[in-house]
Amino acid sequence: MAKGAQAALIDTATAQALAGGAHGDPFSVLGLHRRGKRWVLTAFVPGAERLEVIATKPVAASPVDGVPGLFVASLARREPYRLRAANAGATWEFDDPFRFGPVLGEMDEYLLGEGTHRRLWQVLGAHVITHEGVAGTHFAVWAPNARRVSVVGDFNIWDGRRHPMRRRGATGVWETFIPGLGEGTTYKYELRGADGGLLPLKADPVGFGAEHPPATASVVRGLGAAPWQDGDWMAGRAARQSIDAPISVYEVHLGSWRRAPGNRMLSYPELAEQLVGYAADMGFTHIELMPVSEFPFDGSWGYQPVGLYAPTIRHGTPPEFRALIEAAHARGLGVLLDWVPGHFPTDPHGLSQFDGTALYEHQDPREGFHQDWNTLIYNYGRAEVANFLVSNALYWLEEYHLDGLRVDAVASMLYRDYSRAEGQWLPNRDGGRENYEAIALLQRMNVTTYGEMPGIVTVAEESTAFPGVSRPVNHGGLGFGFKWNMGWMNDTLGYMRKDPVHRRYHHHLMTFGLHYAWSENYILPISHDEVVHGKGSMLDKMPGTGDDRFANLRAYYGFMWAHPGKKLLFMGQEFAQGREWNHDQSLDWHLLDIPLHRGMQALVRDLNALYRSTPALHVNDTRPEGFAWIEANDAEASVYAWARLGRAEDAKVTVAVNMTPVERTYRLGFPAPGAWDEVLNTDAAVYGGGNRGNLGGIRTEPTPWNGQRQSALVTLPPLATVFFRQG
Repeated sequence: MAKGAQAALIDTATAQALAGGAHGDPFSVLGLHRRGKRWVLTAFVPGAERLEVIATKPVAASPVDGVPGLFVASLARREPYRLRAANAGATWEFDDPFRFGPVLGEMDEYLLGEGTHRRLWQVLGAHVITHEGVAGTHFAVWAPNARRVSVVGDFNIWDGRRHPMRRRGATGVWETFIPGLGEGTTYKYELRGADGGLLPLKADPVGFGAEHPPATASVVRGLGAAPWQDGDWMAGRAARQSIDAPISVYEVHLGSWRRAPGNRMLSYPELAEQLVGYAADMGFTHIELMPVSEFPFDGSWGYQPVGLYAPTIRHGTPPEFRALIEAAHARGLGVLLDWVPGHFPTDPHGLSQFDGTALYEHQDPREGFHQDWNTLIYNYGRAEVANFLVSNALYWLEEYHLDGLRVDAVASMLYRDYSRAEGQWLPNRDGGRENYEAIALLQRMNVTTYGEMPGIVTVAEESTAFPGVSRPVNHGGLGFGFKWNMGWMNDTLGYMRKDPVHRRYHHHLMTFGLHYAWSENYILPISHDEVVHGKGSMLDKMPGTGDDRFANLRAYYGFMWAHPGKKLLFMGQEFAQGREWNHDQSLDWHLLDIPLHRGMQALVRDLNALYRSTPALHVNDTRPEGFAWIEANDAEASVYAWARLGRAEDAKVTVAVNMTPVERTYRLGFPAPGAWDEVLNTDAAVYGGGNRGNLGGIRTEPTPWNGQRQSALVTLPPLATVFFRQG
């Protein structure tokens, strides 16, 4: 082709912009376009010395002078084509990505622009599809302030000039379809900021997979229609997660629950067998997984996620993660996932300054930087960011059949002055400290997830007295199903740390929680936060030495399971792990060779069984009619006693707790006359105790006591909790 004719097909400035990866709208030039009365094909194939257009009639393309790799050709008509490139060492044939039209439709564009696309993951991210008859992968990413966005990876030698994307109008979304790419492709996005400068390569914010850390690229993973076999579980789970149900949660960090030989982390399939089998045998109703969203730093335990839509590859692929959930459902276990919308790390491949601007975060550090964690705070008031987060919550529930979300660090979201000194925060529009935008986000998340996925549950880790956390949104609340009772946890652990001789002076640390027990739907949590950062293990918190520490902890667990509220233990606490939790190594399972540790495990198993099989211990966990004090004020003896009540037809339960190392013969009032079976005693020999008790039960006598019409003399073993159930 003559130089003049070539110039008519493409001008020098455009050619140089394409070759330099600086053209803002490459789809307007590359590919096949009508130019006057003819069709002009322009292709940029770095490394090619010759290029042929394979159509009905093959056409040799002409190289553009001075711009290596850029070719133009004139075609008689518009038709499907492929390209064949060659150089001195190779010949290769491929589909031109610029031959294909957009994938996103007008409705997608509208919802994306409005920030109301509930299933954002169905349009953004990397999707393996067949488009215009050709198999490949569709990529779409939100970067409104970028001048140019490209997909890069091994497939194009990480060269951002080869696969620039198409901007979709005012939405700020860029998309492209790359034929021939499929499952397992490693990729990132290369962006030029508004100033034209290249930014650090970015992982896909809506990527469904990632490389093994410390590598940071995204990986194409298919979603598709998974062959789920848990229909019966899904249909019946609502009843298992209601406020009337027994809910006992086993919190797990997948990387350190148990290790394989060589200190290797267990895979999702191994966990599906070992963890699920163990939790089911222990009688827990749920497993709560600490964050599995992809994260770069092991030491964050997953709480500084970068890939919110990607299950961490540390344990396997997304289908293997699905299989773990399905295995739990098959054993009657629900699975909750820790969800982290409160902050994100500053890693350069992540969301920070994603398109060269504060896109996901706030520009002002008084709103956008967490001083406690050195992380960034989402801009909850930006429609697209709120859409990204709410859609992510729905994603986990819908795509992975998770049964609920435990939302991390809610208090840090609710208050603009969280952990900030005067002058370090900006008030809301009314001059107050509440973060209206975060409140609206949490409400929207709960309305969306409960509305779209029947039977799920959401749980808030919220450490303040913010009102209405578990109240429905249409009644002015945040809309969570449950709230962690952090106050109860702090008070009762504070009491348990006291030497028993001093407990009389702190008696009401154990009763105070009943003053507000019905203000929210509470879960009583003894979480991972209580056994890290120098806090020691649960055993370390107990006073005394040797057997006394175990007796204190057994009594405390008995108190916890008898107290109104659902239950949560972190892994290892159920067998009294002796040392503080270490995320880099397995729990100390060898301790189960020691009778006292094995006894603690047996106690937790039996507490779960009693709790689940005894309606009085769970159906009114969140209602005042389910609880009645029998003895709340005997500080001198450090004794507590109360009744747990279910429905009218349910057997009543009376609980007595002795928090001193002195055995007591104690007159105790009972809420009904007759025989009462001693159904659990934490001092039983099988648990490692002294086997002191009531020989299987008691019978009341008509002696009024504790405000009751009948009573009985009972044996209260030292440092023990005893359960009596109406015979």
